[in-house]
Amino acid sequence: MEIFRFFLHYSLHFLIPGLIAYIFFRNHWKKVWLIFVLTMLVDIDHLLANPIFSENRCSINFHPLHSYYAIFGYFILLFSSKSRVIAIGLLFHMFTDFVDCFWIF
Repeated sequence: MEIFRFFLHYSLHFLIPGLIAYIFFRNHWKKVWLIFVLTMLVDIDHLLANPIFSENRCSINFHPLHSYYAIFGYFILLFSSKSRVIAIGLLFHMFTDFVDCFWIF
């Protein structure tokens, strides 16, 4: 089951954003996919936690850049065409981490 969780998580972080970029931003899908992947830098806030990684910890509302306030800010970024792709990447990242929360027992 852990291997399934691993593949699901990283597919949602890399493969599905690539598919989203290709479907919705076909003319610039490589650039958009790169931006989506770069939004994973939001995980820098994991360095503030002790321990840095815990497989049984839900990131949502635990780390500062994964807080409900931050997620609300990412949602606000959707309304500007200049930040929309970044916002989509950040929100999809939060969705991916939220899916992980269902694996915690």
